[in-house]
Amino acid sequence: MAQVVITLRIMPSGVDVDLGKIAEEATSKIKEFDGEVGKKEEQPVAFGLKALNLIFVMDESKGSTEDLENQISEIDGVQSVEVSDVRRAIG
Repeated sequence: MAQVVITLRIMPSGVDVDLGKIAEEATSKIKEFDGEVGKKEEQPVAFGLKALNLIFVMDESKGSTEDLENQISEIDGVQSVEVSDVRRAIG
């Protein structure tokens, strides 16, 4: 099976939320899901609010990331989680 590169966009519930802590917990949940985080980015949204983008690789055979998204949305300080990009890895 092929590998897929997925970008999860995590929106915090406010500007005072520690994105580093959310990134640590979300990375742990991604590892439990058999994914490997390659990159973490903070993306400005508006009025000081930043979204957290986690880019990770997982095996295509895992199928949907819905369970993973639900687990990450339960982290304290997370308002929403969405898959913003999915690409097939070549090579």
